[in-house]
Amino acid sequence: MEEAKKTIILETAIDLFRTKGYSAASMQDIAEACGMAKASIYKFYASKEDLFTAAFVACHQTMLDQAAALDGDDSGTSLAPKEKLRRKIEFQLGYTIANHLFMIDFKELPIATNEHFIAVWKRKKAALHAWRRELLIEAYGERIEPYIWDVVAIFRGIHIEYLAYVQQKVIALPMAELAAFIVDRLDALVADLLRTKPKPILDAGNAQVNYLNPSDPAARRDTVRRLLEGMKRIVRELPKPDDTRAELGRVVTMLGEECGREQANPTLIRVLDAYLNAVPELRPSLRHLRYLLGEPGEQEQRPSTK
Repeated sequence: MEEAKKTIILETAIDLFRTKGYSAASMQDIAEACGMAKASIYKFYASKEDLFTAAFVACHQTMLDQAAALDGDDSGTSLAPKEKLRRKIEFQLGYTIANHLFMIDFKELPIATNEHFIAVWKRKKAALHAWRRELLIEAYGERIEPYIWDVVAIFRGIHIEYLAYVQQKVIALPMAELAAFIVDRLDALVADLLRTKPKPILDAGNAQVNYLNPSDPAARRDTVRRLLEGMKRIVRELPKPDDTRAELGRVVTMLGEECGREQANPTLIRVLDAYLNAVPELRPSLRHLRYLLGEPGEQEQRPSTK
């Protein structure tokens, strides 16, 4: 019952924040829309800032979850990588427009100074960068790894710029056509990079790329922890025998424990990574984990999960 109430409050808050904006939507408005006393809202959320932060997290998680569901067509058949990319770009464009309050730059809102929200916002930014990176690698293959952050940067810039024109109602093009246009531009970009092989501007050791990770150690540790928890969920849902899932789960736990050590063993991490990498469903998470941990041996840069 209590969990159901909390869900109702959160869903109602998302709707009100989406339609009225952060400043105009009050806790009293949310309480009335829920058919509850305002005191009932405060039992679950200590402040408007806490409620908005929860709504912000839920909105972005919904986007990532729904985007992940676009991997197949209506018949359940897996789509070609480029079509997956186009569909996910189209979906993100439409979702961002429909939920623009949760996708904007928050510098002008009072919540921008809330420490809890700032930490959540940093994790969201890192998750979106990782999501874009994974989209591009899935579409173009690991051959673009040397240029991945340059492509991510250009992709992000194209997406943000055209989205701004859509929001300003300068562009009347259907999102499907805009997404196809963006994919065509990415095709040309990737083809040129692979043909000319220029020296990458951004790489894993570049300070600008490090900014793509959560910028403080605590947020980075939390990202590693949540990534490992996600891997455990993936393992539990694998269509494999119980004993196989149990063994994979133990290996993920061992990997998490090793990542959490102050002086982690890079050789052991590589061995555990290689074992799990045999499972295709875990490869995107492992690629993200490698990125977060940095190159083996760079223990001073390795975030602890403790």
